[in-house]
Amino acid sequence: MDNHKKTQILKMLNECAKSLSKNNMEAFVAKDKEEAKEIFENLLSDCKTVTMGGSMTIGECGLTDILKNGDYTFYDRNAPGLTSDDVADIYRKAFSCDAYISSSNAITQNGELYNVDGNSNRVAAMLFGSKKLIVVAGYNKIVKDLDQAIIRVKTHAAPANCVRLGIDSYCSEKGSCLSLSAPNPDMCSGCTSDSRICASYTVMARQRNKDRVKVILIAEELGY
Repeated sequence: MDNHKKTQILKMLNECAKSLSKNNMEAFVAKDKEEAKEIFENLLSDCKTVTMGGSMTIGECGLTDILKNGDYTFYDRNAPGLTSDDVADIYRKAFSCDAYISSSNAITQNGELYNVDGNSNRVAAMLFGSKKLIVVAGYNKIVKDLDQAIIRVKTHAAPANCVRLGIDSYCSEKGSCLSLSAPNPDMCSGCTSDSRICASYTVMARQRNKDRVKVILIAEELGY
């Protein structure tokens, strides 16, 4: 990446980190994936049990390998040979783990985390349960406000994830949410597919449990 562009991205991330901190979320800025790995490993140093939600960002950063080889119990939802009941059990274990790892669909410049989920296990675990929530996100997830966060999911995150997961939906075929063809699309409007991945919508703003949420912002484009 051009150094001038990188400088501007880092400025944006640092401003976002300040907003997250004001909302009682501890924020870190990493210039690249390697620096993010160091921060990530430090945050896990006192953990005995960890698990994660579905995330392209985590894989692209190489953090899954860290999770598999760390000095703690990693409840891996993607481990070979698991039954649907096994996976559901791991979803529930997330509420009592020392750390839950996820990305975010969007992070506003006001320091808010916006997420949309299909099964709802990811957003449920982000909101409550684990001692730590560690969120890892590339600069491409940063948006101006919640209105832009909603649009980002409808035009980027949801369509790309539907394609990745092989889900036959309007957005996987057309590239954006059906609701955007309406005059005034709202947050929850969209297709009526039973396999739709937009079912639960959450915003994490100022937190009462100070510093439970750790956010690593990376000056690279990562995930959807």
